[in-house]
Amino acid sequence: MAKNKQYVEKITAMEDDFAQWYTDVVKQAELVDYGNVRGTMIIKPYGFAIWENIRDELDKKFKETGHSNVYFPLFIPESMLQKEKDHIEGFAPEVAWVTHGGEEELTERICVRPTSEVLFGEYYSKNIHSYRDLPKLYNQWSNVVRWEKTTRPFLRSLEFLWQEGHTSHATREDAEAETKQMFEIYADICENYLAFPVLRGKKTESEKFAGADYTLTIESLMHDGKALQSGTSHYLGTGFAEAFDINFLDENGEQKPVHQTSWGMSTRIMGALIMVHGDNRGLVIPPRIAPTQAMIVPVAQHKEGVLDKAYDLRDRLQNLVRVDIDGSDKKPGWKFNEYEMKGIPVRIEMGPKDIEKDQVVLVRRDTGDKEFVPLAELEERLPALLEEVQRNLYDQAQEHLEETTTTAVNMDEFKQALEESPGFIKAMWCGDEACEEKIKEETSATSRCIPFEQEKVSDTCVCCGREAKEMVYWARAY
Repeated sequence: MAKNKQYVEKITAMEDDFAQWYTDVVKQAELVDYGNVRGTMIIKPYGFAIWENIRDELDKKFKETGHSNVYFPLFIPESMLQKEKDHIEGFAPEVAWVTHGGEEELTERICVRPTSEVLFGEYYSKNIHSYRDLPKLYNQWSNVVRWEKTTRPFLRSLEFLWQEGHTSHATREDAEAETKQMFEIYADICENYLAFPVLRGKKTESEKFAGADYTLTIESLMHDGKALQSGTSHYLGTGFAEAFDINFLDENGEQKPVHQTSWGMSTRIMGALIMVHGDNRGLVIPPRIAPTQAMIVPVAQHKEGVLDKAYDLRDRLQNLVRVDIDGSDKKPGWKFNEYEMKGIPVRIEMGPKDIEKDQVVLVRRDTGDKEFVPLAELEERLPALLEEVQRNLYDQAQEHLEETTTTAVNMDEFKQALEESPGFIKAMWCGDEACEEKIKEETSATSRCIPFEQEKVSDTCVCCGREAKEMVYWARAY
């Protein structure tokens, strides 16, 4: 038993040091390893399998809504990046540059893709001529590079994986409908697959994507009360169309610029998954995206027939759920700890006594509850239990969000809320960027979103006391 205890002791308690807890979990659960260049990561098989399940669900939804996958180059000439002024200014501090090809110095620097709006802009300018060419609904699965100063696995790394959608439309209405539709797909993935609630809203002018007319965002809340931007969808207006001459002849024969969108979700969402559901025993993975939904652990497997029965059970369940078996000679206690740490939703224990009674033991990762289930009822009970785990994880995250969301009407209340109950703060804002900046300077909290569903929590701005324009959610954030 001491050995089992020691195994979990490799994870720092989140109450003691949340940042260290996070690092311990991603390492111990074998999600990532560190790359050789500062701030890079190696995504290991288990980490990649979780990402693949998220990716596959997203990809299915993109295709259901008429999008096609493409792949554009990793490299962007500097002159092309300069075409959209706001855009390059927003990304300049994070850009990685290629200056040499082999021994030869390049005549023009080449940027390593931080995002691909300009590449798609250049392509669309050559390939859109008429209203018949529209809409263009493209998505790209790729890696991007952003030279971050401080890095953490999944949350901020120099290179990360993502999808980026880039679409062109004949009208503002069509482009805005696309922006909203993709934003709702992200919210659906978080709520119905990753099992955590999100706040939906619009970014303030200072927080929106560089070059966008506006940005829609979903924001989630971590265990430590910090927010994480979990997916964004941007209405770009005609800015890129004007910079890249993306014009089309409409049905009346008039030249018009296209209206564009871009939208993205990245491996950063893995960080949210860990920090929303994880506990001091490690990961907790929602069943709908778990690579292994149920792990069979034979008990006293050296006894005759136990291992055979366990493998028979795996074969029987294989078409029903994503099931695996650990038939190694490691002790059951070690296996219990290992799969708890990896967050596998349900453990199926089967030993000689269970075989005698024609039953198995089902153990939930989220609550630790055990139940004895007759083998004859397993096909019915196991999928139902997985749904219960999925629902419970969402409910717990929703409860945490509600419990740690507070209201502030002045700066004293704002600061008190941040210290006593870290989470989202609902507070009124006058719309002045100076107030937004002052709040950030004094508290390290930033505006997370202007929610679509507005509440009037007071008449005056939380910062300056002047007349308020809108209610904003604020929080410290990753």
